[in-house]
Amino acid sequence: MELFIYLFFALFSVLNPIGTIPIFVGLTQDYNQKERSRVSLWTSINVCIILLISFFIGQYVLSFFGITITALRIAGGIIIASSGFSLLNGQFNKNKGINKKVEEEIQNRNDIALTPLAMPMLAGPGSISLLIAYYQEHHAPDEMIISSIAIVVVALSIYFVLRSAHYLANFLGTSGIVAISRIIGFLTIAIGIQYIISSILSIIRGI
Repeated sequence: MELFIYLFFALFSVLNPIGTIPIFVGLTQDYNQKERSRVSLWTSINVCIILLISFFIGQYVLSFFGITITALRIAGGIIIASSGFSLLNGQFNKNKGINKKVEEEIQNRNDIALTPLAMPMLAGPGSISLLIAYYQEHHAPDEMIISSIAIVVVALSIYFVLRSAHYLANFLGTSGIVAISRIIGFLTIAIGIQYIISSILSIIRGI
């Protein structure tokens, strides 16, 4: 249960679907309720698939390129902490890789569920590196099952958040969304720094 809770909250903080609400609302402002539901569903499915692939196959990618888990944890920690700082500063669009030009191109697409919503807005380098590093420490059969369930539950949470995005945007308002995202950003920074500290301690122990 502890593994499930840790991975769920770590992933939820890094993915930060709450911070994605303003962008989702902007991209789907001309959609009807049925279309928004469809986009929300496929976005959560795509995120789930991306995260599961990262969790189970990411280690082989590291081996192919000769990247150590320590290097990945440090790089991932920097990326995660950087994302947290962006959330604290309220730079949601910049953090999610969205600018004016990209947003204009998105408006002309028929399907936005995979890009940019699922990737890179939600499942980005931070969450992918987090899962790869997590797998290295928790790859027993029961731990992998629990981790997979946590990933699925996170994807379901994303669906419900996006499904209710327009209602949440009206209820919370801009200030409410910013406040929640900054709290999540603070937790995200702590997760990233913890990754870096753990890697440094691992290096010191190996000397």
